[in-house]
Amino acid sequence: MDEPIRVMIVDDHPMWRDAVERDLAAAGLKVVAVAANGSEALARFPATRPQVIVLDLQIPAPNGVEVTAEVVRQDPSARILILSASGEQQDVLDAVKAGATGYLVKSASKEELIDAVHRVARGDTVFTPGLAGLVLGEYRRMLDGGGNDDRPRLTERETEVLRLVAKGLSYKQIADRLVLSHRTVQNHVQNTLRKLQLHNRVELTRYAIEQGLDEE
Repeated sequence: MDEPIRVMIVDDHPMWRDAVERDLAAAGLKVVAVAANGSEALARFPATRPQVIVLDLQIPAPNGVEVTAEVVRQDPSARILILSASGEQQDVLDAVKAGATGYLVKSASKEELIDAVHRVARGDTVFTPGLAGLVLGEYRRMLDGGGNDDRPRLTERETEVLRLVAKGLSYKQIADRLVLSHRTVQNHVQNTLRKLQLHNRVELTRYAIEQGLDEE
């Protein structure tokens, strides 16, 4: 039987933190730590090594963006799922740039949160509906004109898979859409990672956005 996903919850509101902990534990996830501020989160992360951190942005210093950047620096395999009251464009963008693999607003349902934790743990990128397009659009504006003729050449199918990665689709959704096996989609992503010398799905998404592959 698979080991349960190890999760740390970081939020400075005790009632909200306790509710999230109950929901995740009831869904079979293992909450290995909770923290009320950025300092506690960074102190407990090395000791408990959660696979996924469910993190509020507006926490006492260091804030959620700073915690995200430091956790990813310490352990690039760690997955950060932002769960914030804010859907502001700059907050979303700052979190993604720092290395967050997902972003939900607190109006998300319990089921959406649990699904997001599972998907982020698998390495998928997850956004509350509407936020992914916001991030993609902003990145296009930021990186407009930044193309590089020396960039690695991808096959047509790799480009197609990469475009769907940039849209935030899961491997299963991509497999269903392209009538491929889950393993084949994983292989395409891994081949692309090797070609681009990138280390994770977040960087892969950034590359896709930079090259404009998220456009239809």
